[in-house]
Amino acid sequence: MTSATEPPTAAMIAPFPPETIAGFLAFCAGDWLSLRSRFSLEEASAEARQAEQEEVSWHSSERGELQVTYLAPEGDGEPGGLEITPPSGGSHRLLFLPDGGFQGHAPDGAVSTGRWQLWPDGSLELTSERAGTSVQERIWFTKANLRLRSSVEHHPDGRPGRASFSSEIRRVSRPAS
Repeated sequence: MTSATEPPTAAMIAPFPPETIAGFLAFCAGDWLSLRSRFSLEEASAEARQAEQEEVSWHSSERGELQVTYLAPEGDGEPGGLEITPPSGGSHRLLFLPDGGFQGHAPDGAVSTGRWQLWPDGSLELTSERAGTSVQERIWFTKANLRLRSSVEHHPDGRPGRASFSSEIRRVSRPAS
């Protein structure tokens, strides 16, 4: 990908929910207000055993702004990609391939690979693996300006590790007066 394109036009993002991977990626572009809850299932289990009957706080939540840019495809038949910039900075790029694969490029230079699948309900599922640990993420829209994401990590022995859930509202700028 050489550069980011302008924000998608209505023609690029219709119909709703998106029916193609390129349409889904274009629909993701924008500035999002995000609320993410994280859970460490291992820590929760250990704390629950120690506390037995006590209330256990085993998650954290954070709010922030997330900027997502649609990256135009380099060639015909390719879906394009996304550049994701979280509140902490450092952009992460995901480049999608027409065969159902994707490549991730982290700010630290790490490269990951995985598989994507766009389901008939309009949700996008991403599956990746690194050092035997697999991560499955699902992204879906309930409305044009409301996006939800869930992620679950699994260790090589099948035990769940970390999980997160995000609700994101698209920031809409007011028209110039």
